[in-house]
Amino acid sequence: MCKTQVILFHSFAIAMASTLIRNIKLLLGTRQADERLVKGESMKALPCIENAFLLCENGAIVAFGKNEDAPERADETIDASGRLVLPAWCDSHTHIVYAGSRESEFADRINGLTYEQIAAKGGGILNSAKLLNKTSEEELFESAWQRLLEMQAMGTGAVEIKSGYGLSYEGELKMLRVIKKLKEKSAVCIKSTFLGAHALPHEYKENRRGYIELLINRLLPQIAGEGLADFIDVFCEKNYFSVEETEELLETGARYGLQAKVHVNQFNIIGGVEACIKHNALSVDHLELLDDNDVSALKNSSTMPVALPGCSLFLGIPYTPARKLIDEGLPLALATDYNPGSCPSGNMNLVVSLACINMRMTPEEAINAATFNGAYAMNLSGTHGSITVGKKASLIITKPVSSVAFLPYSFGSNLIERVLIGC
Repeated sequence: MCKTQVILFHSFAIAMASTLIRNIKLLLGTRQADERLVKGESMKALPCIENAFLLCENGAIVAFGKNEDAPERADETIDASGRLVLPAWCDSHTHIVYAGSRESEFADRINGLTYEQIAAKGGGILNSAKLLNKTSEEELFESAWQRLLEMQAMGTGAVEIKSGYGLSYEGELKMLRVIKKLKEKSAVCIKSTFLGAHALPHEYKENRRGYIELLINRLLPQIAGEGLADFIDVFCEKNYFSVEETEELLETGARYGLQAKVHVNQFNIIGGVEACIKHNALSVDHLELLDDNDVSALKNSSTMPVALPGCSLFLGIPYTPARKLIDEGLPLALATDYNPGSCPSGNMNLVVSLACINMRMTPEEAINAATFNGAYAMNLSGTHGSITVGKKASLIITKPVSSVAFLPYSFGSNLIERVLIGC
């Protein structure tokens, strides 16, 4: 099997080291520096240049345009004849630091149990927490590192990683410290999210308030003091955390400088979307269920809706109503939700295909959602998600393909020839 080549650009490389990509069939996602997201009807437009070049220096994009205007030489030249070049995927929702796997629950679902029924009998998130708390920091790092390398080879250049399988003071800190080590070692840009409110641990079953106070009074001050997180998240859902509890946690997180990115509307509509917007959430994620009140609230906000179609595929639950959101003039981002229980895959190429096949998004909409809007959902609009002078040269070079639509159409094939990661 042909492996995808991954090239890393390091800022400490030879001064002015340059890479020129020539003869690009289509250079996709070319945008101005002041653009931050794309929404509504505009999502159908994927700005591109035919027969193009792109020049990178020290891991950053310094020029692009028509091929006839390309510089004559560079330290390295790549011939992209017949190929597409596009921004690397920006995966804004993952849980890739975990221990073990949960394939037994996969079999349970085949035999008719729902996600909620599996959780009620001690499976689900609590199962992952039990395994994680028995696993060393070194083992967690190594397994997450391998997942990250796999995602990078599949075209991901920026990723958000959540805690939430510790569900204890020591376990959550252990996860966040692993994420910090991944940040330090990886060329992929990583954002860290504190998701201590992922589920209620067994030992707090009769002391719900005690767990909330652990998160607020002990973990959040420690996390802020060590600089371990960029965002705060809560699983705002029936049988997990209420809207009122979510608001309290988001308010406390904001006091420590952590903006909200929240799990909401996965199985039930309980008013979480409006509450998250009220607390200036950067994104609201899942949204498999939406009502008109949610849509109206999103219209009057700067919050990014994020869809996770891999989770819908794996659990057999509804897909986020992308057409309703986009046709109402809203933006949408796509992410994997890579985790051991509801989406054990970090393949953004499959996510883009699922968005087209099952969410009725056009190829252009799906690519915009998986790159430009994904970057917005991680506060990375200034560095990732588009072909823009000054942004990181985190890029996908495809194999020779006939068109943009061929990428999601050929959902079972690896069409990536090279991944360039600017760092």
